[in-house]
Order: sequence, then structure tokens, then C-alpha cells
Amino acid sequence: MRPMRELERIAVAAAREAGEMIARSRPHDIQHKPGDRSAASQVVTEVDRRSEEIILDHLRPTLEPDRLGLLTEEQDDDGSRLSADHFWCIDPLDGTLPFVEGKAGYSVSIALVRRDGMPVIGVVHDPVRGTTWQASAGSGVRRDGVAWHRPAPADGPLAVFVDPTLLDAVGETFANQLERVGEDLDVSGVELRTGMGAVLKACAVLGNAPAAYIKFPKPSGGGSLWDFAATACLFHEAGAVATDIHGDPLDLNRADSTFMNHRGVLYATDERIASALRSLH
Repeated sequence: MRPMRELERIAVAAAREAGEMIARSRPHDIQHKPGDRSAASQVVTEVDRRSEEIILDHLRPTLEPDRLGLLTEEQDDDGSRLSADHFWCIDPLDGTLPFVEGKAGYSVSIALVRRDGMPVIGVVHDPVRGTTWQASAGSGVRRDGVAWHRPAPADGPLAVFVDPTLLDAVGETFANQLERVGEDLDVSGVELRTGMGAVLKACAVLGNAPAAYIKFPKPSGGGSLWDFAATACLFHEAGAVATDIHGDPLDLNRADSTFMNHRGVLYATDERIASALRSLH
């Protein structure tokens, strides 16, 4: 396999080209995926597919020479991720719902994941802001090509990013629990935030300490491997927390499904916040 930094550069070029196309586009052919899933996961547009093709134009030449598998949102899982030493994990347009609503909060996400589920490359491009996050194992995080380090926690409230479906399910009870967590952490309150796709929620956590993004285990759904693979790499390289709800590594090559519902997801700017939020489960 070619050097990790070379593969990272290929992924960055792919994400940026796809993001530039998305930034010029408007959704015309809005369709709905089958299945009992959230509104965000059901919406798909022709822009998703065009973005995927742009990305694959860059990544296909690496598949056979580098013996890489492939998992991408708009194609069926061919199982190559389970036999290859590494596989590309692609979300060509995360946050399709804000995209079709004409709101910020969508992105392109590309990761390279080891067979054991450890992400070794993570690239995220935000078409609205034109910002690119990138990381590869052992090389740290860069934003727009410049080395990036976690900011010191601010004196403000704890920002907790959640999905609207979580608020619909637990609502006021969860908000009250979070207030108690805020008191235990001695922060000046807790602010619940929604409105973005999973990928940019995670990036927002990195840039807004103290902050966290939480998804509890559930019977089905719970986001997909491609929603979390790239940002998990960013968090690992930044020294932040990216685990399941129990504190174990994210299961980013789950053999029986591409969903993350079985163990939940927890991103946090530090372990103290993560531990406090795990106590809610």
C-alpha cells in the first residue's frame, strides 16, 4: 500500500472537488430511500450520486493496486471491507436534509479504515465554508492545510450536540439530566444544539470546547459507519474522545450491519465530559 500521506492527499482532492460541485448545485430530483429511518437518512438527491462519482473517480485507481475495500453510502455493501486490510468509507453528502432545505450543515466525508475498525485517514470538507479538515494516523490534524490543535475550553456553557430524534424521544427528561451533568462539571449551563449532519456536529465539537455529541443505542438506525469514520480519525489525532456509549472504540467495521445503533456514539472534547455523559445511559 502506498504511503498514508499520499492516500490522504488523494482523499482531500476528492472531497474538495465533490464539495465544489455541491456548492454550485441545488437539489432537483429529491427521492426517498426505503426503510423505517429518520427523515435525514431517507432523503437522497442526484447531487449525492454526482458527489459519489467524483469521489470514486479519484479513489478507484487505488482499489486494486493498494488492495483496498470500499464502502460508500449510495451503493450496496459488497463485503470487501471485511476481507481487505483497509477500506475506503465514503459519505458523499452527509446532512442531505439541511442541503435540500438550503441550510448550512452538510459536508463530504472520506475515511480509510483498517479491517479492525480503526480509522487511519479522515477527511471532511464543508462546501458552505470551504473548509477542509484532514488527518492521518500519527500525523495530527490539519484544517485548510495548516496544523490544528484543540483550543482550550472556554468559560461558557457545555455545548451538547444531538439529533432531533433524540429530543423527540426523551425531551425534557434528557434536558434535566444534562443540567445536572453541567452542575457536576461546574460549567455555566448546558446548551443543546441540532441542525447539522453527524459529520459537522462532530467537527463543531472539536472547535467548541467544552462540547460533546451523543447518540444512545437504539433498536435500529443510529447513523452509519460512513457518518463517523472520518471524524473519529480527526478526534483520535486531536487527542479528543471518540468512543461508543460505553467508552469502547467505535465499531467502524461491524460485520453484521453498517449501522451504529448497537453501541451508540459519543464524541467529547475531553474524558471528564465523556465520563459524565456516559452516566446518563
